[in-house]
Amino acid sequence: MWGVLAGVIAAALVAYPLAACIAFATHPATRRLFGERLSSASQAGFQAFWWVTALLCAALPLAVGFGIARLSGRVLAVVGAGVALLVVLVVVLAQFFAF
Repeated sequence: MWGVLAGVIAAALVAYPLAACIAFATHPATRRLFGERLSSASQAGFQAFWWVTALLCAALPLAVGFGIARLSGRVLAVVGAGVALLVVLVVVLAQFFAF
Protein backbone atom coordinates (compact mmCIF):
# COMPACT_ATOMS: atom_id res chain seq x y z
CA MET A 1 0.00 0.00 0.00
CA TRP A 2 2.90 2.38 0.71
CA GLY A 3 4.22 1.78 -2.78
CA VAL A 4 0.95 2.92 -4.34
CA LEU A 5 0.88 6.02 -2.15
CA ALA A 6 4.48 6.87 -3.03
CA GLY A 7 3.70 6.33 -6.72
CA VAL A 8 0.67 8.63 -6.56
CA ILE A 9 2.69 11.32 -4.79
CA ALA A 10 5.49 10.98 -7.35
CA ALA A 11 2.93 11.14 -10.19
CA ALA A 12 1.50 14.35 -8.73
CA LEU A 13 4.98 15.86 -8.56
CA VAL A 14 5.81 14.80 -12.12
CA ALA A 15 2.47 15.76 -13.72
CA TYR A 16 3.39 19.33 -14.65
CA PRO A 17 6.87 18.55 -16.05
CA LEU A 18 5.37 15.62 -17.97
CA ALA A 19 2.74 17.88 -19.53
CA ALA A 20 5.41 20.43 -20.40
CA CYS A 21 7.60 17.77 -22.03
CA ILE A 22 4.70 16.57 -24.16
CA ALA A 23 3.82 20.15 -25.09
CA PHE A 24 7.41 20.89 -26.12
CA ALA A 25 7.55 17.68 -28.16
CA THR A 26 4.28 18.19 -30.02
CA HIS A 27 4.06 21.92 -30.68
CA PRO A 28 6.47 23.13 -33.40
CA ALA A 29 6.61 26.72 -32.14
CA THR A 30 8.14 25.80 -28.78
CA ARG A 31 11.66 25.83 -30.22
CA ARG A 32 11.37 29.62 -30.31
CA LEU A 33 11.03 29.69 -26.53
CA PHE A 34 14.68 28.72 -26.22
CA GLY A 35 15.96 31.45 -28.54
CA GLU A 36 19.16 31.10 -30.52
CA ARG A 37 20.50 28.32 -28.31
CA LEU A 38 18.62 25.72 -30.32
CA SER A 39 19.30 27.15 -33.76
CA SER A 40 21.72 24.33 -34.59
CA ALA A 41 19.47 21.53 -33.27
CA SER A 42 17.27 19.76 -35.76
CA GLN A 43 13.50 19.56 -35.33
CA ALA A 44 13.70 15.76 -35.04
CA GLY A 45 16.40 15.98 -32.38
CA PHE A 46 14.40 18.53 -30.42
CA GLN A 47 11.28 16.36 -30.53
CA ALA A 48 13.21 13.19 -29.71
CA PHE A 49 14.78 14.83 -26.66
CA TRP A 50 11.41 15.93 -25.28
CA TRP A 51 9.72 12.57 -26.01
CA VAL A 52 12.52 10.69 -24.23
CA THR A 53 12.26 13.11 -21.31
CA ALA A 54 8.47 12.62 -21.22
CA LEU A 55 8.82 8.83 -21.19
CA LEU A 56 11.35 8.98 -18.38
CA CYS A 57 9.10 11.32 -16.38
CA ALA A 58 6.16 8.95 -16.91
CA ALA A 59 8.21 5.96 -15.74
CA LEU A 60 9.43 7.67 -12.57
CA PRO A 61 6.25 7.15 -10.45
CA LEU A 62 6.23 3.46 -11.36
CA ALA A 63 9.85 3.10 -10.34
CA VAL A 64 9.24 4.94 -7.06
CA GLY A 65 6.17 2.87 -6.21
CA PHE A 66 7.89 -0.40 -7.04
CA GLY A 67 10.98 0.55 -5.04
CA ILE A 68 9.01 1.51 -1.96
CA ALA A 69 6.77 -1.57 -2.18
CA ARG A 70 9.74 -3.93 -2.18
CA LEU A 71 11.67 -1.93 0.43
CA SER A 72 14.78 -4.08 0.30
CA GLY A 73 18.19 -2.53 0.15
CA ARG A 74 19.03 -3.98 -3.22
CA VAL A 75 15.85 -2.79 -4.92
CA LEU A 76 16.12 0.66 -3.39
CA ALA A 77 19.71 0.88 -4.62
CA VAL A 78 18.60 -0.05 -8.15
CA VAL A 79 15.79 2.52 -8.06
CA GLY A 80 18.14 5.16 -6.68
CA ALA A 81 20.63 4.38 -9.43
CA GLY A 82 17.85 4.64 -12.00
CA VAL A 83 16.77 8.02 -10.69
CA ALA A 84 20.38 9.21 -10.65
CA LEU A 85 20.80 7.96 -14.22
CA LEU A 86 17.61 9.77 -15.21
CA VAL A 87 18.87 13.04 -13.76
CA VAL A 88 22.29 12.68 -15.38
CA LEU A 89 20.73 11.74 -18.73
CA VAL A 90 18.36 14.71 -18.71
CA VAL A 91 21.15 17.12 -17.75
CA VAL A 92 23.52 15.76 -20.40
CA LEU A 93 20.89 15.78 -23.13
CA ALA A 94 19.75 19.26 -22.14
CA GLN A 95 23.33 20.52 -22.32
CA PHE A 96 23.81 18.76 -25.64
CA PHE A 97 20.70 20.22 -27.26
CA ALA A 98 20.50 23.59 -25.52
CA PHE A 99 24.11 24.77 -25.55
